[in-house]
Amino acid sequence: MAESVLGINGLGRIGKLTLWHHVGRKHFSKIVVNLGRKVGNSLKDVAFYIEHDSTYGRLHNYLYGYKAKTVIEKIDETNSTMIIDGIPVKILTENRNPKDIGWEKYGAKLVVDTTGKFLDPTLPSDSKEGSVRGHLDSGAYKVLVSAPFKIKDKTKDIPDDAITVIMGINEEMYDNKKHLIISGASCTTTCLAHMMKPLLDYFGAEKILSVSMATVHAVTASQQVLDRVPKTDAKDLRKIRSAMNNIILTSTGAAKTLALVLPEMKNIGFIAQSVRVPVVTGSLIILVVAFRDEEGNIITGDLINKIYMEAAERETRGYLLFTDDQKVSTDIIGFFGPAAIIEGSETHTRTALITLDISKMCSKGVPSVDKLQIPVTQAVIYGWYDNELGSYTNMLGDLTVKISGDVY
Repeated sequence: MAESVLGINGLGRIGKLTLWHHVGRKHFSKIVVNLGRKVGNSLKDVAFYIEHDSTYGRLHNYLYGYKAKTVIEKIDETNSTMIIDGIPVKILTENRNPKDIGWEKYGAKLVVDTTGKFLDPTLPSDSKEGSVRGHLDSGAYKVLVSAPFKIKDKTKDIPDDAITVIMGINEEMYDNKKHLIISGASCTTTCLAHMMKPLLDYFGAEKILSVSMATVHAVTASQQVLDRVPKTDAKDLRKIRSAMNNIILTSTGAAKTLALVLPEMKNIGFIAQSVRVPVVTGSLIILVVAFRDEEGNIITGDLINKIYMEAAERETRGYLLFTDDQKVSTDIIGFFGPAAIIEGSETHTRTALITLDISKMCSKGVPSVDKLQIPVTQAVIYGWYDNELGSYTNMLGDLTVKISGDVY
């Protein structure tokens, strides 16, 4: 079998856990990680950072259980290499700009960019501050981005060679010959998509009046440990407040990104909000959906749960899980596989009869009845997700493996 090399740009939260995922998965024969700068005092410091994690414990325990011993060996300072659980890993520290990394030199045809810096697929590869397209000039055949696209010039659309893909939702839209830059969306959009798709499949978009979502989200590395002075032209002063001590209102692009993978959502009124809370990982989506049914059918919580149970059974890869367990957020940490875990015991519905005065809507003498009553049901559905390793990184790993079949 020919050597398959995975490139990872960045070694922050998702970069590090992506490395964990693929070291354990053994799909790639070699991994090259670009840090873009020198860190620590030696390569041993990098190895220490890779091995230890304050949220998920140590890498060897994650892979093999509590009795396991370290899996990092043969740390070579001269060549900047190490062996992690049998997988050769090369660490690069020279170039931050994607076009200068030189992936071709190391045989990395597929790159996962986890920096969160290069999200605009419309920028040319020679952009001053760098561009995701620089990876292609640097030798990569395809690039995955571990975040939603963000186009700075609002007059531009997503280029034809770029696409947002969520496994289990719209992977069939990915065209090997056409798409070179692939966004894996966000952890929240990934969970939300798996919560919405079963409802769309069962009811159809025409029976969904509106959707609102609030994600109760764990802190991220972009937040501050303690309060700090705002940067020049800072618009949101909540972002400078301590993540350890506060519930912080913030924004989410989940609504906009969701329509890229579930186009039916473009015709449904949708509000998405986010609240950051002081936990390290383990997040929750509270989904509120308003349904209408002119046929007079009453939508119950039992029906909603049945829809999710049957969808979870059809999704043989485990991307959707239904449970009656009463969970708390720590139960989700490291929970392997599912993009969304529906907590069925908390699914609730309420139905009201909306009265329409037909006589006010039509010309005189047209209607045979003056008033019409239509049942409108509001459903509240809860979905858990491990926004770092358990849900998002595992989903991103599956997408990476899928695309690797086109380059190796």
